[in-house]
Amino acid sequence: MSTHGVHQTMIVQWKRQALEGMSATFSGKLAPDATISPADMEKLHAKIGQLLVEPDFSRDASVWLGVVRSGK
Repeated sequence: MSTHGVHQTMIVQWKRQALEGMSATFSGKLAPDATISPADMEKLHAKIGQLLVEPDFSRDASVWLGVVRSGK
């Protein structure tokens, strides 16, 4: 397990979760899909927009300040 940097206890937990998920899938006892409120959806969309804009702003500011020579 050290080859991939994953501790053995994590693999045991993943296996247990997978087995529990499979039994729920085949028994027809799936949990209902979680619903999200429109307010939470709006917050998530705002965060996505922020995460898309910030790298562009940082890159452009770095070019303008001469920290980097190109847009890379």
